[in-house]
Amino acid sequence: MDEFNQLRDKVVEMGEYACSSQKDIAVTYKNDGSVLTKTDLFISEELSKEIIRLFPDANVISEESIFEFDDNKELTFIIDPIDGTDVYSQGLPGWCISIGILNKKREPVGAMVYAPRWGLSKDDGLFLRLDPGGVMMMNNEVYVPRLVERELEQLTMASHAPKYVSMKKYMGKIRCFGSNILHMISPLIHSHIQGSLSVPCYVWDIAGAHALLQNQGFITVYQDDAPFSYTDALLKERKMFPSILYSGTTEAVTTMKSLFSPT
Repeated sequence: MDEFNQLRDKVVEMGEYACSSQKDIAVTYKNDGSVLTKTDLFISEELSKEIIRLFPDANVISEESIFEFDDNKELTFIIDPIDGTDVYSQGLPGWCISIGILNKKREPVGAMVYAPRWGLSKDDGLFLRLDPGGVMMMNNEVYVPRLVERELEQLTMASHAPKYVSMKKYMGKIRCFGSNILHMISPLIHSHIQGSLSVPCYVWDIAGAHALLQNQGFITVYQDDAPFSYTDALLKERKMFPSILYSGTTEAVTTMKSLFSPT
């Protein structure tokens, strides 16, 4: 659909803006102590306006803006204008712009994740796109799976994850990039990373990655095997999800759950 092409173009524009602004960024802090920049606010406003223009009958949820939520609308767009704001504010590359798309049943059916400084080459960056009902694309080409092994070799997690889980039993490699979205989608782009552990965060930190992973047959579950779902608490009350979340191959998730115990 042309509307999704226009949204893609806007996301790319915002990624270029974020890159050009990164070297001169000024940091403020939210009430919860998390980092906020003018870039977050500008991109949130621009993407929200564009989605409302292109999809006037859709819900919009953004980390930095609050809109009324209507259960009767066919689509819900969940925006994280800069996922990984802390590393972005320090000049590091592990951040992205993320949009997750839910249908009326609150099923993840689409996403756009753009990480202009994170990708398979210096010039290409990384753009993963899934239109509702479409095929997944990576950098404007049909996505081809890259994973070479489904059993757990390496995993990703937030740098503060050891506050939530004991790591004593795990002897493999851990990658910490910054953005939770980039952590979660790592099995899609890095051939030897099979899974990710997410500590409690918000729906915009999950939605874009969740749709992409589910499209490719990966799972996203809690410790008790309950699948991640889009509850009123997450969508309407804007609360954190309640506990550790595992994503990746079924084999990797099974191993992670057996190795990590909540502290």
